[in-house]
Amino acid sequence: MSADCGAPTGIPSQPTQTTVRPRIVRTYEESMKYITKLTPNTWQIAPGFTPNQTVPGIFYVNHRLEALMLSELQQSCSSETGFTGFIPAVQQIANVAALPGIVRASLAMPDVHSGYGFSIGNVAAFDMNDPSSIVSPGGVGFDINCGVRLLRTNLFYDDVKDKREQLAQSLFDHIPVGVGSKGVIPTTAKDLDDAMELGMDWSLREGYAWAEDKEHCEEYGRMLQADPRLVSRRAKKRGLPQLGTLGAGNHYCEIQVVDEVCDKWKASRMGLTRGQVVVMIHSGSRGLGHQVATDALVEMERAMARDGIVVNDRQLACAKIQSREGQNYLGSMAAAANYAWVNRSAMTFLARQTFAKMFDSTPDDLGMEVVYDVSHNIAKVEQHMVSGSLKTLLVHRKGATRAFPPHHPCIPVDYQHTGQPVLVGGTMGTCSYVLAGTQKGMEETFGSTCHGAGRAQSRSKSRRQLSYTDVLDNLQSQGISIRVASPKLVMEEAPESYKDVTEVVNTCHEAGISEKVAKLKPIAVVKG
Repeated sequence: MSADCGAPTGIPSQPTQTTVRPRIVRTYEESMKYITKLTPNTWQIAPGFTPNQTVPGIFYVNHRLEALMLSELQQSCSSETGFTGFIPAVQQIANVAALPGIVRASLAMPDVHSGYGFSIGNVAAFDMNDPSSIVSPGGVGFDINCGVRLLRTNLFYDDVKDKREQLAQSLFDHIPVGVGSKGVIPTTAKDLDDAMELGMDWSLREGYAWAEDKEHCEEYGRMLQADPRLVSRRAKKRGLPQLGTLGAGNHYCEIQVVDEVCDKWKASRMGLTRGQVVVMIHSGSRGLGHQVATDALVEMERAMARDGIVVNDRQLACAKIQSREGQNYLGSMAAAANYAWVNRSAMTFLARQTFAKMFDSTPDDLGMEVVYDVSHNIAKVEQHMVSGSLKTLLVHRKGATRAFPPHHPCIPVDYQHTGQPVLVGGTMGTCSYVLAGTQKGMEETFGSTCHGAGRAQSRSKSRRQLSYTDVLDNLQSQGISIRVASPKLVMEEAPESYKDVTEVVNTCHEAGISEKVAKLKPIAVVKG
């Protein structure tokens, strides 16, 4: 799944010459001299691949995914002129490795693909005590705190198999979907400010969440540095009518069944068992987050010229962490992140109401508890060991999921022995996964792993090459009910448009940066 929501508006059409280095023109063969396969699942991009690169680039792909990764690089080069204009993920990983203050490496998960500035799947950490260190909106993405929430139930497949169509329609009716959708949660301007400041504490106060929901949410559903005063009027105007909406693109609400248990003990600790019905919600901060990112990028281009920051790509616009622009972005980003947690909480409320009506019960009686809620587009201050020393870092994760190991103080008491649950969304015709964080991942990737399947081809190419009826027939043959607001999304979000999520997850599992817990199969899908 793609984590980027498009290019921002209002940015100068030409890069400032003093802030962007000229690109190196290099053939594919010349580029490959810098790229080495370290292990069956790990590749390195050596310093020198791109100007001013201070640390290596590391990307995780197995032998089935590596051809797609390298072919993207090859397509961006020609034997005569080198670079053709498109910036492949390999180049973007290296460009991030040249940013001021980066530590250890620029990392990319196996669902990596080209994005805005940073590749989607990129993880990069910057030393908070280094005055040159930067924060970059491109390292978070435009859908700030796009993330995934998983609800378990005490229902099993036999309980819902004859109600799949009704459940899909009821969810579609209850949860607003699509580009222009408006929320059904009553929200005033004061409510919006409170939601951005308080996150899930607002949802609890207003009765849209259960107390235990917060315990099972990354950051407990609230970033304390959020400052709604730093969010522009335009961003608030976009966000006010969208609270409690799914949106469009790759966002979805799915009814799934636990198809396979990979680690019985960890699955039991997460309340998951084979045949059980679960609900997965994937959405973020909608137009509010997009506008926060756009506003910050405009400010940061000016700050770069003032502070003499030079990058390899205009889309890597950034500011020093301690600068006014850097602090303003972190405060407004946190506010957008809190909005996203409230948004997913509102849709959880609506999903619970849907199931309660369908089964003439209550959400509590149906056991509709939050397994976990993770973000995969965010920057957070964390502590990590770097070269034997404990350092305070600003970790950017764009299209990558936090995956902290067992016994980490930032994960719930329930999961202290399992490691943090990680929710990896697949596509509407394939499986999703629940993983758990590991100590090796903490040491290698700043406690990060994959977030989804990752696009294999563009949306326009999918529309050209795939048939609407063929995709629907394929879903029907698998017993998957679907409701979608826009017909074009059927082709854009078809399984063929994405990498194989099982190969992505297997890469992370085999590399040891996260471990498989359970495989989930969709039976009903609602998309925008």
